[in-house]
Amino acid sequence: MSDRFVYHCTLRWSDLDAYGHVNNSRFLTLYEEARVALMFAGGRAWGVGSFADGVVIRRHEVDYLRPVDYALGRATAEAAPTVRIELWVEEIRASRFTVAYELYDGEVLASRARSVLVPFDLTRQVPRRITAEEREFLLTYAPQGGAA
Repeated sequence: MSDRFVYHCTLRWSDLDAYGHVNNSRFLTLYEEARVALMFAGGRAWGVGSFADGVVIRRHEVDYLRPVDYALGRATAEAAPTVRIELWVEEIRASRFTVAYELYDGEVLASRARSVLVPFDLTRQVPRRITAEEREFLLTYAPQGGAA
């Protein structure tokens, strides 16, 4: 596999549920932060800014493997606890791509997920095809020969 994009996401007190764990619905928010960092910041650093012009989610799939606590023992006066999210591009098609994720609480794998994304023309309100530049950028995070 080529390089994974690694994102350290700060947990917020508002992420917690009544049991003191990160709420299952908030996992999607954490994955979103990592995905936005990859496509918007990472893409722009590569010279590909078009993802910021429109990408919509077609599908999410999440497997919850273990609860994630706020872990005050890992927090400091300067920083809240974090989780590490590793993501990569699992599949590229003409007009959609799939991002896969793993979320780690310390060194323990806590969740796996996938999102199917569709580039979208916000002006015309229609899906669009992936450009050659976008494909080249996405391939840097795809398994060797694994993306179509």
